[in-house]
Amino acid sequence: MTDFALDTTLSRLTVLLVDDSAALRGALRVSLQAFGCGRVIEADTVERALDVLRARPVDLLITDWKMKPRDGLDLVRTLRDRRHSPAPQLPVIMLSAYSAEERIRQARQTGVDAFLTKPFTAANLAQTLRETLGTNQNTRTGDTNASLATAS
Repeated sequence: MTDFALDTTLSRLTVLLVDDSAALRGALRVSLQAFGCGRVIEADTVERALDVLRARPVDLLITDWKMKPRDGLDLVRTLRDRRHSPAPQLPVIMLSAYSAEERIRQARQTGVDAFLTKPFTAANLAQTLRETLGTNQNTRTGDTNASLATAS
């Protein structure tokens, strides 16, 4: 996907950012807007994110792993529970300072489409967006051999 294609794709999407850090949400928002994203919604807790997802359609979720009282992995588990989820097929990018293979595997098994290690650059974010928006179907259908986009 070219940068133009990323701009065009993001311009049509609504992205939900979930992180308890206002500074990180702000940095992500600025990057997404620079990439052409027109609609960015922010939530500082899992509960607020779920409220947003119940109220309006969202095309992509970017969430931090480590939050309190519920973490990003719990948010993904809730999303992937088809019986109770407001958006079970929603593409998810997980942000984390944890970069060990076991952590990435755990995120993958929970239903995360892509894993972005912090600290990250705008280029890492753009690469992860391209990979997620271009190949997210395999990772959400339970294909354990599908690749998980990772960037650091």
